[in-house]
Amino acid sequence: MRILLLICRILVGATFIISGLIKANDPVGFSIKLEEYFAASALGLPWLIPYSLGLAMLACLAEVVLGFAVLVGGRMKLATWSLLLLTLFFGWLTAYTATCDPQGKYEVMVNGVAELRDVTCVTDCGCFGDAMKGSLGRSLTPWESFSKDMVLLVFVLPLFFFRRRIKFNTWGDDLAVLPISMVLLAFYCWVFAWWFPILFAVGVLAGYMIIKRLVQGSRAEWMTAGWVAVATIAFMWHCYAHLPMRDYRPYAVGKSILEQKNDAKPPVNLTYVSYKDKRTGEVKEYLTSQPYPWNDTNFVNVPNSTRVVEVEPGIVSQVQDFILMDQDGNDLTEDVLNMEKPVLLVVDKTISETKTRCQPAINTLAAAAEKNGWKVYGVTSSSYDESESFRHANQNMFDFLTCDEVTLKTMIRSNPGLVLLQHGVVRGKWHCNDVPSFAAAKRKLR
Repeated sequence: MRILLLICRILVGATFIISGLIKANDPVGFSIKLEEYFAASALGLPWLIPYSLGLAMLACLAEVVLGFAVLVGGRMKLATWSLLLLTLFFGWLTAYTATCDPQGKYEVMVNGVAELRDVTCVTDCGCFGDAMKGSLGRSLTPWESFSKDMVLLVFVLPLFFFRRRIKFNTWGDDLAVLPISMVLLAFYCWVFAWWFPILFAVGVLAGYMIIKRLVQGSRAEWMTAGWVAVATIAFMWHCYAHLPMRDYRPYAVGKSILEQKNDAKPPVNLTYVSYKDKRTGEVKEYLTSQPYPWNDTNFVNVPNSTRVVEVEPGIVSQVQDFILMDQDGNDLTEDVLNMEKPVLLVVDKTISETKTRCQPAINTLAAAAEKNGWKVYGVTSSSYDESESFRHANQNMFDFLTCDEVTLKTMIRSNPGLVLLQHGVVRGKWHCNDVPSFAAAKRKLR
């Protein structure tokens, strides 16, 4: 039983730590995923949307703290109850995601009249943020996510039922549990191509060792939990107040938006149709890419006989919705991506939510950039009238383009935020809190 509990502690602890830190790296992104779930067309909890960011941060904090609690054996009654409830909740959520009917309807009352609307199915549970898509090329499917949660539950249950056997670690327990758990965490870091979590864990465990040496009894357990919470909150707040430390999205620094657009390919399909020979009554199937009797009066098309066979799946670009339109409806995307001079995009996702405190610094940078031959554009999902009013109110001396709101959310987790492009490659990104000088921005170019 001791060996089983050690294995469960190591697997559950390391998994919860990496899961929590990956989401804590991008709390805004996780909150966006929660908003999708809370929508009226999904779980029907729109009143929770304003609290999405707080709930996202709380979930990240809980995962990391519980992961370390399992590894050090701290407050196991509270920790195992929390682990069980959290795992069951995530299992229910992934099951809901996997079984959602995209053809489903839900009823709402509009002016006292019942109205049916389409259900929104969340296709990606966001279990590991954008990390799996960014590092492995794809996210877990809903059923894969559910299976992952069920496997995790198998290892959580022994911890829950035999929690009284797990005490706050002795030095011998530390030697048995911590090195192997760090090896597993290092493996996760290799999978997700991000080594910060292992450094974070080593730092946290060093603090735990100091606490255990200086403090005895239950106070050591509570102080360890407090230390883990403080370290996690500090990291999470840094990523929120600036930008994610590790950017897995297709607009990360160093990624070429132009190449990603050009890499897209439509699927290769073969289309078959059936025609009946009036003279013999014979029905024959024809490939439409070859001659077929569509205009022969001796043949008649068989209704609903069209058959499409996919020969080669297409490649969908992750940046396919990166489309920049000017006020006259002209598509300037290719011009911006192929421009020889650097392009600075001031991303104001939605004008009504855009912070104005960093506008003076943005204007200073924009003026210097244009003076040195750069092109500067504002980019927003809001209407032309809104952007014009905002531009005049904040003395922005650059034109605004429009782009899809979801694309702008994905591009940068700040409103406003800055994105520097050179030949279609992202060279720099800055949060509203970190608007650089022109010299600092220029150093990002190659």
